[in-house]
Amino acid sequence: MAQERPSRVERRLSAILAADVAGYSRLMHHDEEGTHAKLMTLLMEAVYPAIAEHGGRVVKNTGDGFLAEFASAVEAVRAAMQFQTRTHELTIDEAKDDRIAFRAGINIGDVIVEPHDIFGDGVNIAARLESIAEPGGICISSSVHDHVRGKIGVEFADLGEQNLKNIALPVRTYAVVRDGPSSATQVERASQGPLSTPRLSIVVLPFVNLSGDPEQDYFVDGVTESLTTDLSRISGSFVIAGDSAVSYKGRPVDVRQVGRELNVRYVFEGSVQRSGKRLRMNVQLIDARSGQHLWAERFEKPVVNLFDMQDEIVSRLANTLGAQLIVAEARRAERTLHPDAMDLYFQGRAWLMKGFSPEDVTQARSFFERALEFDPGNVEAMIGLATVDTAIGSSFTTDDGPARFAAAEAMVNKALSIRPNYTSAHSARGWVQIFTNRAAQGIREFEHALALDSNRANSHAALGFAKFYLGRAAETEGHIREALRLSPRDVEAYQWTCFVGVAKLQLVLDVEAVNWLRQSTEANRNFPLAHLSLAAALGLTDALDEARTAARTGLALNSGFTIRRFVAAQQSDNPAFLAGLKRTCEGFRLAGVPEG
Repeated sequence: MAQERPSRVERRLSAILAADVAGYSRLMHHDEEGTHAKLMTLLMEAVYPAIAEHGGRVVKNTGDGFLAEFASAVEAVRAAMQFQTRTHELTIDEAKDDRIAFRAGINIGDVIVEPHDIFGDGVNIAARLESIAEPGGICISSSVHDHVRGKIGVEFADLGEQNLKNIALPVRTYAVVRDGPSSATQVERASQGPLSTPRLSIVVLPFVNLSGDPEQDYFVDGVTESLTTDLSRISGSFVIAGDSAVSYKGRPVDVRQVGRELNVRYVFEGSVQRSGKRLRMNVQLIDARSGQHLWAERFEKPVVNLFDMQDEIVSRLANTLGAQLIVAEARRAERTLHPDAMDLYFQGRAWLMKGFSPEDVTQARSFFERALEFDPGNVEAMIGLATVDTAIGSSFTTDDGPARFAAAEAMVNKALSIRPNYTSAHSARGWVQIFTNRAAQGIREFEHALALDSNRANSHAALGFAKFYLGRAAETEGHIREALRLSPRDVEAYQWTCFVGVAKLQLVLDVEAVNWLRQSTEANRNFPLAHLSLAAALGLTDALDEARTAARTGLALNSGFTIRRFVAAQQSDNPAFLAGLKRTCEGFRLAGVPEG
């Protein structure tokens, strides 16, 4: 029997237009039926007629948007301009917060054609361009710009190379400038951003080689390139591609000018000097608008293996910079008169980075909840709330731990349904599983997070803590040391050293436990669990006066802590874990911790 030949895949070169409604989740949350009705009216009266008039076809609707295909890039841009103008006319009398506005992205690509859909990188790029457009705006790729330049009566603002989500290479992007081809003020306004400078936007300038040895350039360039890649993994970050940054190599720069030219908020620069068998590196994070130095660090290490050293330096910088950028964004948000969802999220994260005191988590919850009021689909704020509930449930201050963990897990699951590969969501799920007698599943979540980002220090630390719950406390220290290698000055390092301390108690290594727990209390004197665990360890070493002092400090920070609540919250049936739990409670009693 002759083998049936596969049907030929239909392909064609098309101009692809992707559009959606800016802030659709917020609009639907406030008025579901009204928003739906207004959207349908705009589609019928503004969008569909414009697409048809310019020879396009609507491929499919996407709930809050649509995908359209044109045979001509010129006609695609003209159609987008027409329906944006008509939409503005139809909504001009509405309150700004209730107004529907489309964002549009246009690209040219070779697409796979099916009866009711089109596929390919060209489609994906159009969708990503739409996501960076301003409400009411149009972003186009350089390929579209090449076809329409000089053929349409508008000007275009060059936004430079953009790193678009899940697109391997940077895409040169332009924004359509409305209201007349010669309007200098409009061009200026567009050049300031779609037109505003993105949050968490940063360029890593080529590091300067101070060694005077050209052979060291490969190492310096490697650090710059790897750091650019690692920073791009930070959720919500906007990192300028290395090909753009390298244009500044070898010449003095004004960081404020760099910020204007690349439309970024932050500039990261550094220098490397090798002297004999030692390597010295100085780095600084700078506010591109003011030129103010926000953070600086100096590294000095013996040269053993340059490539291993490069990996270690990049990991340390990426982990530290992630925290520093959140702090910087939170400070900006505090000065914002009309904060949006991400402004509020950054402020919530800044509170959690201070610690997990009742005030810290209460303030953080307030910001995350307000962020979700603005944008119910904000995944970052969802994980923030889940972290708050997990922290409260595991703080031994409440009897409703199971309800807190259930709420946290529901929020994590919702976040993962929106963004399946969001690293922080997998870590958050792992923490809930640790505290609900599913530490083995938690380990799989942390391993998944590390598969997505191998330099994620807190996931290494979490692995060590999960193994403690499985009675494998001997493995905890190794994971914590790896976390500290990757991020030795991490804002969470005080928790990690506490993890090792409680693991040592399980192993009946009480003196070692005391040493690790002292490190934790010295790193953060407002972490009650470290003081209370130190009290137990000191009690078991017969240092009773010190034990009682540590217990009083811990109870002053967490007045609701009791041995009964501590035992009730420990969800593990592992015999080694339970034996360690029993010893810890003996130490609590010796230190004077109340039974409850």
